[in-house]
Amino acid sequence: MNNMKVFLNGIIKENPTFVLLLGMCPTLGTTSSALNGMSMGLATLAVLVFSNLIISLIKDVIPDKVRIPSFIVVIASLVTILQMCLQAYVPEVYASLGLFIPLIVVNCIILGRAEAFAAKNNPWRSILDGLGMGIGFTLSLTLLGAVRELFGTGRIFSFGIFPENYGALIFVLAPGAFIALGFLMAFFNTFKKA
Repeated sequence: MNNMKVFLNGIIKENPTFVLLLGMCPTLGTTSSALNGMSMGLATLAVLVFSNLIISLIKDVIPDKVRIPSFIVVIASLVTILQMCLQAYVPEVYASLGLFIPLIVVNCIILGRAEAFAAKNNPWRSILDGLGMGIGFTLSLTLLGAVRELFGTGRIFSFGIFPENYGALIFVLAPGAFIALGFLMAFFNTFKKA
């Protein structure tokens, strides 16, 4: 598989949200707005790229018996650094994402890519894989957040499209996440097959 395929794989063919159905907790929990979805996606992208890079660099010195715990230590360290940076430099985003930031540690996208790809490939390909999967996840969360925000409040990224009183409150609430995700998955998979 060439480098461009590695990169594009996570955006289209193996999109973490719409195809593989990974990371559903942050997908459904943080996408009440496009900004929240994009913020969570970018945070996950950063951890994914750096964890893939570090794991691909240290894979040969990690004994098999402690491989998974070692991966989790690397990921948890990166999430802690990310959490401190968000709290210091963008406290609004930190407050908005709340508990979902520490949950990046157990996001199955990150641990899955560490095990399936970074532990078996060189650093450059691991970075490309992390970028592709992270961009795919970010685009998915941003799109889902934009759809929920538009139909729920009449806004996208807080810019008014139509009056808020025409919005359907259900899209901002938890059931709206499932409804919007179902329709977007159906659309994405139809588009992917065409």
